[in-house]
Parts: sequence; C-alpha cells; structure tokens
Amino acid sequence: MSAKFDVQIYSLKPKAIWNAFATDNFAFWMSCAYLFFEYVRPQAIWSVFEIYPYWARTFIILAFLGWTLDQKRQFIWTRITTMVFTLLVLIILSSLSAYWPAISWSHFMDYFNWVVVFFVLTQTVTTRKRLLILLLVFLLASFKLSLYGARRWATLGFTYADWGVAGPRGFFNNPGELAIQMLMFAPIAVFFLMGIRKSLKHWQTGLLFLMPVTAALTVLATNTRGGQVALAAQLTALLLMTKHRVKALVVIGVVLAVGFSFLPEEQKTRFSSAGQDATSVQRILYWQNGWQMIKDHPFLGVGYFNFAQYYNVKHAEDLVRGVGKPAELPHNIFIQVGTDTGFTGLLLFIAILSTAFVSMHRLRKEAEAANDPFMANISKGMNLSLVGFVIAGQFVTVAYYPFLWIHLVFVTALMTVWRNERYLSTVEEPQAWRSRPGYARQNV
Repeated sequence: MSAKFDVQIYSLKPKAIWNAFATDNFAFWMSCAYLFFEYVRPQAIWSVFEIYPYWARTFIILAFLGWTLDQKRQFIWTRITTMVFTLLVLIILSSLSAYWPAISWSHFMDYFNWVVVFFVLTQTVTTRKRLLILLLVFLLASFKLSLYGARRWATLGFTYADWGVAGPRGFFNNPGELAIQMLMFAPIAVFFLMGIRKSLKHWQTGLLFLMPVTAALTVLATNTRGGQVALAAQLTALLLMTKHRVKALVVIGVVLAVGFSFLPEEQKTRFSSAGQDATSVQRILYWQNGWQMIKDHPFLGVGYFNFAQYYNVKHAEDLVRGVGKPAELPHNIFIQVGTDTGFTGLLLFIAILSTAFVSMHRLRKEAEAANDPFMANISKGMNLSLVGFVIAGQFVTVAYYPFLWIHLVFVTALMTVWRNERYLSTVEEPQAWRSRPGYARQNV
C-alpha cells in the first residue's frame, strides 16, 4: 500500500475506494455484503428482497467459503476469539443442563450466529484498506438509521411519543435497540472523522459531522431513559478526554442542563418517576431475583434463555406488569448472561468486555507513539462505543444482539491490522512504508 494510495483512501475519494474494493477478493466482498444486509436490511424495505429471507446468512457462508479457498488467507486467532468460543461451549453445557432444554435449543442460533459472524469477519478483515472500507459500510448503514430517526423526530415537532422512534424490522425495530446502535455508531463516527480530517475537504467534514449529531438526536427521539443516560455518559467521557478538564466539566454541566431543558415534559416526567413507575419496579425485581438465580445456580445458571420461564414458575408473585402477563427477559446484559451461564459465563463475559477495552487502550498508546492518527482515534472511538453499550445494557436484554459482537469484529480487526503492519515494518520495511507520513519503526 503506497503513501499516495493511503491519502486517496483517507480523502474518501469514491474512485479510490471503489478500486480498493473491486481489486480485493471474493471473501471480503461477501463480508461487506453481509454487513450491508445486516444493518441496512433492504429485505425489510423493498418487497423484492423478501422473496429470499436468508440474505445475511448466505453472504456470511459465501465469505467463509471464499476465505477457505483463498491460498493467501491468514488464520486469525486472538484471546478474544478464544473467549467467544469458550462462551459458546458454556452455552451448550447450560442448554444441556437447563430446566427447560427445549427453550434453550430454540434460541441456540441467537448466539451461535454471532460466533460464526465474528470468526468469518475477523479472518477476512486483515488489512488497513479492508478495515477502512468495512468501517465505511458500518458508518453509512448506521447513518441511514440516524437520518431516519432524526427526520422522524423532526416531523413530530421534537415532541414526546409514547413508544418512541423505532428502526426497521429486525434488530433495531425496538426504540431501545435503535438507541444502542446509535450509541455504538456515534463515537466511532466522531473519531473516524478526527482520524482522517486532515485529508478531507470542508464539505466532507461537515457531512461526516452530521453522523454523530443525527445519532444523538435519534437517541433522544427513542425516549429510552437508558439510552439517554448512556449518551450523557459518553458526552461526559468525550469532554474529559480533552486536556482542559476544568473547562470541560463546566461545558458538561451546561450541555447537560440545556439538553435536559429541551426534552419534552413527558420525558422529564419519566426520569423523575424512575424507580417508582411500574416499568422500573418490574425491572428492579427482575434484577434482584435474577441475581438470586445466579447465586443459586453459580456454575451454569438456570439454563440458556430459561430466565423468563424460571421467573414465571419461581417468582410469579413478583410480576407487577399485569394479571396474566408472563415474565420477560431480565433487561440487563449481566443478569441475562449470568442467569444463562452462571458466574462462569458472567465472569467470562466481563473478561471479553475488559479485554476489548484494554486492547484498544494499548493500541491507542502505540498508535500515538507511531504518529498514526487514524488508528489512535479509531481506538478511542471503539472504547467510547463500548462504554455506551455497557451503560445502556443495564436496562435492556441485548447480550446476543449484533452490537457487541460486531464491535468485537472491529476490535480484533484493528489489532490484526496493527500487528500485520508492525511485522512488515520490522521484517521487510518496504520503501512505501518508510516514506509514509508519520511512519515510525517499532519492534514486534
């Protein structure tokens, strides 16, 4: 990859991006097609695509086949890969020992699907060029969602809607899930812009800036308290990353006060009643009884996806949602994983989150030392994205949704690209790398 080619890609010139994509291999094409169909979901927009319901699954299978037939393929295995597959083993064991195994096996694909996606995408995204293109697919697909959410809220006059703005059929149909996708998307969009801004024209910078702005508006439009709390936390963390922290704290206070004042009165009422309304009370009961389930079944939990049925049988007296209405999932990612797989799986899940965060923190430091603003900034964005997921995940049941597992794909791809480039710089050191702006030789 030449220095000139780098600049063209970072400048987001369509011809350069298309040439980079078109000259790549079949496995990577199918990986991009998978992500497009998973996030844009044209099958939920245009009826012609509804004829075949397995688009995303087909593309990931084709990507895997393309990778296996590629004689130049790399085999990527990291600590995160080991933990992702270990969690799969625990889920299988939990399903076998579950109170209601049939329920567990009916949900087996909910996690297994992400194991396959994670493995295939981490095998195919092994170069900076591929990483940047896949990031662009992710950003543009998410931008489509954020534009819809912001425009929808604007047509409502920025007023309160009982259910909140939701996305297309699929993983983002619920307002809470749409909010989390925006929380995952916005920080990456911010730091993607910061990483390449010196290569952009002013109009490009302005267009990219719309991504986090519309994402934040969409979070507000969803009327989800958890999403809005997570957004405030991300904004606070973002401002604290600046060198002038005292000024940042003042700015944080002003921004949060102004932001809260612009919320519809109904939304303010929801915040003031938090912990007292029926929804809050029920979720607190889910968490309390869920924690007791984990303590009573510390090794493998009550069974993968057995929480709701176990709650209906053992804690029916703690259902306040209405007569005859069964229990839902626990509305908390840690309680969900803990009741599914016990403390064994819960600790592993926390280890996955921690490893992803620490890996990006270390990569950021190394990239800054190597004067590589793109990798340094994307690493920051990944960690701020993860913060949003964890905070919002305290109020929704999304452990087996795409948010975390696609995030881990990008984390692993970043580490793979960084490792591969460092190897090239220390073993071969081609002239193109030595002449690249900001190049600094590092030891493997």
